[in-house]
Amino acid sequence: MKRNLVFIGCLALVAIIVGANGCGWTPSPENGSTRLLPNAGIIFSQQNTGIWVIGEGKVTVVPDVAMLNLGVEAQAATVAEAQRQAAEAMDAVIKELDEHGVAKKDIKTQYYNIYPVRRWHEDKEILIGYRVNNMVTAKIRKVDNTGIIIDAVAKAGGDYIRINSISFIVDDPSDYYEEAREKAIADAKAEAKQLADLAGVKLGKPTYISEAGGYVPIPYPARAEVEITPAPPTPISPGETEIRLTIQVVYSIM
Repeated sequence: MKRNLVFIGCLALVAIIVGANGCGWTPSPENGSTRLLPNAGIIFSQQNTGIWVIGEGKVTVVPDVAMLNLGVEAQAATVAEAQRQAAEAMDAVIKELDEHGVAKKDIKTQYYNIYPVRRWHEDKEILIGYRVNNMVTAKIRKVDNTGIIIDAVAKAGGDYIRINSISFIVDDPSDYYEEAREKAIADAKAEAKQLADLAGVKLGKPTYISEAGGYVPIPYPARAEVEITPAPPTPISPGETEIRLTIQVVYSIM
């Protein structure tokens, strides 16, 4: 008797599932609703219809800020001596940055390392001293002074100086992003219009807009260590960079 009740219950459950799948509903293009296709169990959205395009906007600008990655490196037999040498050299470098108009808020420590230095001798690794690295990023707001500042810190830091890289950015790109955004929207609309004409349909209004993000490419990062030799002033040129962004737009079809 119990087996019969279980069997009847299973049949009822199957009937309910089949009935639910048979009562599906489909999307209505007129009102943009979302519904379930009969016997499919797949949900479709009106968002998947229309013409999808991506527009790009670009603005070429001259960078107004130089980012200088520099610091000092010292090695000595003891940690204390290596720290002392690095501290004295870094103080001299920071002083030069200050005298050339680089504000304290524009100098940021990137890393400070102390680690042992070893070498192999007669099949044994021996400790020969300790090395200290102190690296900072200096934001130079007067780009024309970049070469002068490099020469000044190189002289101040002496044999301890390390200049790892220099790059250029736009300090406040917001106005340029507005211009790039306008160009991206115009580019997207032109592409959508062309697609609509080729397909023989009429282009409607945008139903979805998404900004994919913008970026400022940093041109010509260079890595080098400065050799202290008599030389003419270091020439530095920021060149040009591009501010770009992309916008995805979905247009309805009329």
